[in-house]
Amino acid sequence: MTRAARAKQLREQIERHNRLYHEQDAPEISDSKYDEMFAELVQIEGECPELQTPDSPTLRVGAPPIEKFEQHRHAVPMLSLDNAFGVDELRAFDERVRKALEAETVSYLAELKFDGLSLSLTYVDGLLTVAASRGDGTTGENVTHNARTVRGLPLRLSAAVPGLLEVRGEVVMFQSVFDQLNAERAEAGEQVFANPRNAASGGMRQLDSRETAARKLTFFAYGVGETSSESFSKQSELMAWLRGLGFEVREEARVCDGAQGIVDYVEELGQHRSDLPFGIDGAVIKVDDLSAQADLGSTSRGPRSAIAYKFPAEQAFTIMEDVEWQVGRTGVVTPVAHLAPVQVGGVTVSRATLHNFSDMTEKDVRIGDTVIVQRAGDVIPEVIGPVLKKRPKKAKPPRMPTECPECGTALVEEEGYVALRCPNRAGCDAQIAAKLTHFVSKRAMDIDGLGERQIVRFLGLGWLDDLPSIYRLKARRDELVELDRMGEQSVENLIAAIEESKSRPLERFLFALGIRFVGERTAVDLANTFGSLREFRRASYDCLMEIDGVGPKVASEVEEWLELDENQNLLDDLLATGVEPIEAATSGSAEFAGKTFVFTGKLERFTRGDAEKLVRSLGGKTAGSVSKNTTHVVAGPGAGSKLAKAEELGTTVLTEEQFLEMVPGGSI
Repeated sequence: MTRAARAKQLREQIERHNRLYHEQDAPEISDSKYDEMFAELVQIEGECPELQTPDSPTLRVGAPPIEKFEQHRHAVPMLSLDNAFGVDELRAFDERVRKALEAETVSYLAELKFDGLSLSLTYVDGLLTVAASRGDGTTGENVTHNARTVRGLPLRLSAAVPGLLEVRGEVVMFQSVFDQLNAERAEAGEQVFANPRNAASGGMRQLDSRETAARKLTFFAYGVGETSSESFSKQSELMAWLRGLGFEVREEARVCDGAQGIVDYVEELGQHRSDLPFGIDGAVIKVDDLSAQADLGSTSRGPRSAIAYKFPAEQAFTIMEDVEWQVGRTGVVTPVAHLAPVQVGGVTVSRATLHNFSDMTEKDVRIGDTVIVQRAGDVIPEVIGPVLKKRPKKAKPPRMPTECPECGTALVEEEGYVALRCPNRAGCDAQIAAKLTHFVSKRAMDIDGLGERQIVRFLGLGWLDDLPSIYRLKARRDELVELDRMGEQSVENLIAAIEESKSRPLERFLFALGIRFVGERTAVDLANTFGSLREFRRASYDCLMEIDGVGPKVASEVEEWLELDENQNLLDDLLATGVEPIEAATSGSAEFAGKTFVFTGKLERFTRGDAEKLVRSLGGKTAGSVSKNTTHVVAGPGAGSKLAKAEELGTTVLTEEQFLEMVPGGSI
């Protein structure tokens, strides 16, 4: 076989396996086999650049930087939509549509209103030629080099479409990706992102597309601009066609009859909004009949046939009374706002993050200001900014500290970072307490009964000073019993929890170590790659760089951590206390291997994140939506569309109790 023929074969096979993995959730080959195929294609194209085609999957890893963005004029303008902020406005919209069409009832396609960045994709004879941002609606920026790295965005359509096709959609960042990205940036003292939308938008405007690829963005299609080949009678038919071309189209979309139908949809969507793995800020309602859309026409702003329903914002106003400086486990000193208590998203908030001094200065928030506080789902409340017209004359900017508020060591500003850091790693009690608290946390070693308050208490008594000292607490049993609010049973429970934690999956142990930039997802990747702590301790920079999702920054930090004698000694000391992380290769389960789980509804026995992580550690997979490849749906109270879809497909539906019966040990 010639190299050209082999390259063509590899491209076709890789794209097929990409669709099986990402769109159908039904992989047929192992990750290592996929990596071998990809590496072979990279080698062929590297040695014979003329064999690289515009739709090669190798382009998804990022191309060399460009100098600037070129302008692109959309074939069909990307218009805005009018907004509805309540169900009465939705009913009024339906009344206007029915009156204009002289119809008794109208069918609508109701779908998610993604909170991301709009993108227009131009295909010629099925090949992506241009990807452009919305811009002013008429002219945007050509971001094709970045779009090639985005998941759910086909470089070549999976069915023949002659001529020109302009596809519209939204680029989003999943919440899990955003949380990990911000956690890593905060720990590194880098500027954090305000929200997933900003992170996605900024990712698409990188001159270096390798930076875009690192943000793991996803594209969802929601419509078509210009097309020279296909015609449909319904918007819903058009969306099904786009799915068939290889685009990701969310299954939450639904055809609704009349005003009550769309009201029911937005109310149900509001109840299950937190089930989605990414942010939405409402729903988009479109007349389903395309000829009716044309009859209704457009205003200068947007189409009369569609409207955007906006959810109430999870924000509130309150007074920022003071700013406290906290020291984290990596020594980064961060400002925390003390607020007059206020209800945000159903929770009383009295403290909120200001991220770092640079971010606080840029927002220009001052003590005494009325500030906007935001909270979404389980995300830590944050201060968005001040209400300037309500600023009192005596409002004072918080002072930047020059010394560690805990140990008094002079703070440093590292080049390339926006945060202050306390360099006293071994002698700063706040850093030690934070490291210990992270180590025992639920998502790490999960030592119940040893929380932040107890850790601070034991530090003060001199019983704790490093991670291994946790496992020496059982030698102080008699002293523990004598403490206030402890007692025999509490001490027995604590010692039992400490002993139980000695056998945790390797990924949780690696996450618990608190290595800079190693979040939960990266810890899983490291555990799956090296299999055992013994092999991980030998990891080199080159080996680390071969792991998908590990870049130079993470690889350098892990290698540097492993090269320090104090860290190797730490691992030796932990092993000497009896800690034995479960090797990745031994944590599978026949009950879960090859099965795909979806969790929905209000879970009461465990959190969705913990359950999904457990499933993956036992050899199963998780998904955010129900498809024909879903084998089990775990439904809590209030389960809605996902449960209905599972019942329609005949998918096995479990209660939380039934799911726990499948889990080794019966608990998470």
